[in-house]
Order: sequence, then structure tokens, then C-alpha cells
Amino acid sequence: MKVQSLGHVVLRVTDLARAEAFYTGVLGIPVCARYEQDGVTATFYSLGNHHDFAVVAVTGEGSGNGEQAVGLDHIAFCIGTSLDELKEANELLKAAGISTNPTDHEVTKSLYLTDPDGNGVELYVDVSDVWRTDPQRVAQEQPLEL
Repeated sequence: MKVQSLGHVVLRVTDLARAEAFYTGVLGIPVCARYEQDGVTATFYSLGNHHDFAVVAVTGEGSGNGEQAVGLDHIAFCIGTSLDELKEANELLKAAGISTNPTDHEVTKSLYLTDPDGNGVELYVDVSDVWRTDPQRVAQEQPLEL
């Protein structure tokens, strides 16, 4: 497994509208998709890739790496373009005693894990460019069988 590039960063915020006003209104980063499902709401931004940055709404309760705490949700790294590369990474991580949560985002196939300090990490492979004609497709999510 080899990290090829930084993919995106996802931040947890308490006010999605306020975050959008800042990141789009002030910084000028264009919104490419929105996600609202199972009580999770998020906004995806693009600077030329399927998404380079996202914010997800949380309550702000808790601290540190808590699921509802404000701050970094995860950082994502692209490791390739094939499902075989993702399977290989999953096997290497398992061999190192690291558990993963495989997820199918349609545009990407991903492994979610945590680093030794509990920070969220996503390793993914780009598998579709459907986002170029339908940017909302970056907001897809379902379990992935590896």
C-alpha cells in the first residue's frame, strides 16, 4: 500500500449553515453536494476533485475524538484506483492488528480506521468519475463487502 495523495479533510461543526456561510461565502469554496440521512447532515466542497473538504453537523457535546465533539472527523488519503488495492490495504491493516470499516461511496471505496491517538483516517481508491456529471453522487454511502 502506498499513499498517493491527500484526498480530503472532514470537520465536525455545530452549525452547518454558519459553516457554509464561512467556507462558501467568505472563502469562496464551491459546494458540490449535500448529504442528509439517518440524522447525519453534511456539506461537501470541491476545488476540482470529487470533494476536497467536507463539514458534518454535530451537537458539540463531548471532547477530544468523541463522535459529537467539534473538530477533525477524519483525514482521507487516496491509495489507488482499484478494488484490489483496497483489499490489499485491508489485509495489511488486519495483519497489523488494525480494524477497518469498509464503505462504498460509489465514487470511492474506502476503509475507515483510527490512528494510534484515535484520529479518524480514511484510505480510499477512486473507482468512478460519475461525480463529474452528477456532483451529488459523492454523498453516497453504504457498507462494502471485501
